[in-house]
Amino acid sequence: MTNVFVISAPSGSGKSTLVHELMKRVPNLRFSVSYTTRAPRGSEQNGKDYYFIDRQDFEARVGKDEFLEWAEVFGNYYGTHRGELERAAAEGQDLVLDIDVQGARQLKKKIPAAVSIFILAPSRRELEQRLRSRSQDAEAVIERRLREAAAEIRNYSDYDYVLVNASVNASVERLAAIVEATRSRRERMEREIRPILESFENA
Repeated sequence: MTNVFVISAPSGSGKSTLVHELMKRVPNLRFSVSYTTRAPRGSEQNGKDYYFIDRQDFEARVGKDEFLEWAEVFGNYYGTHRGELERAAAEGQDLVLDIDVQGARQLKKKIPAAVSIFILAPSRRELEQRLRSRSQDAEAVIERRLREAAAEIRNYSDYDYVLVNASVNASVERLAAIVEATRSRRERMEREIRPILESFENA
């Protein structure tokens, strides 16, 4: 069974760094590359960071029900293609999704067993400092991201785990522990339950 890990966070909480470190540390994880209609930034590569497509193509895929989840964020579409889960299952890997609150809510409805994790900066002040230190956004964009963060944080109770990212190393260790605990629990259940089911089938 393929485990699905959904990770969400307000912009600037350090989510991308944590996911990157998690992927390096824990084996047999596949990162789900999302589709988006926004333009590439910096050194982003098509097929590695995102699949970059136009709005018409994205909307056509929505019409064909190709996405496990999708949302419009800051005027651009983002979505997780069903093929990401299919490829992970075929390769015997677990899937890690880096998606927003809207997408996480949709995905949990389709895959109730997915494990959801919400990441927070230690405080509003810390989040604002991180956003400004990136030097990527105009003042108006930073203020908008802070307002969005306030709205997103109110959804923390929808998640299975909440992780306060005060230290990258400690946070990665906690993420890895969540993955390993989930794997252990489900593998143990399979080992213990399968013989019982087989005993009934063979009766």
